[in-house]
Amino acid sequence: MKLAIVLCLVAAVAAAPQRGGNYYSDYRTIQLQRYDNDNIGVGPYSFSYEQSDGHKHQEQGELRNEGREDESLAVKGSYQWVGPDGVTYTVTYIADENGFQPEIEQGPGGAVPGAVVASLLG
Repeated sequence: MKLAIVLCLVAAVAAAPQRGGNYYSDYRTIQLQRYDNDNIGVGPYSFSYEQSDGHKHQEQGELRNEGREDESLAVKGSYQWVGPDGVTYTVTYIADENGFQPEIEQGPGGAVPGAVVASLLG
């Protein structure tokens, strides 16, 4: 009986899909290389980080018209990643009373697919 259970487990492991060499297969080995955070919970804030896979994100926020009826949060920042095609993509954005306003750039050899642009622009 124990041998049958062991053989079933071995068969299950052998039949499991193997992780290929695709772009996302090494997500467990991504290291945080830098992290900065300036946020006390009130007022302006900023943060940034970089990862070993080329992903970067930085953002600053400020409270506008504090204490007034038209008080709002204004945010600006950018994030960057290296796609499966080896191209570096960057989104720079502002988010304020006028909504989310991204600008998309790609490095040499890349083109942002129309569906990605449409999803970011709403």
